[in-house]
Amino acid sequence: MKWRVVLESDSETGDWAVWCPDLPGCVSAGETEEEALENIKEAITLDLEPNPIKLKSGAVLREVSVDGNNMNMLNIWCV
Repeated sequence: MKWRVVLESDSETGDWAVWCPDLPGCVSAGETEEEALENIKEAITLDLEPNPIKLKSGAVLREVSVDGNNMNMLNIWCV
């Protein structure tokens, strides 16, 4: 599967920041462009790994939508 990523070089350090706009919070960095790209591949893989939620007895899992500061936040899980 292919993902779009954004690469940005730091003019002071020469390091590279990289993030995936389609996966909020999925970010990485590297000293070179190549290293940053390898690191974001790992970050994307980890971000997409299943993360089972263990609920305590009697807990209920619900999906809610929250509006705030002109930003829609979807798929927020509350227990």
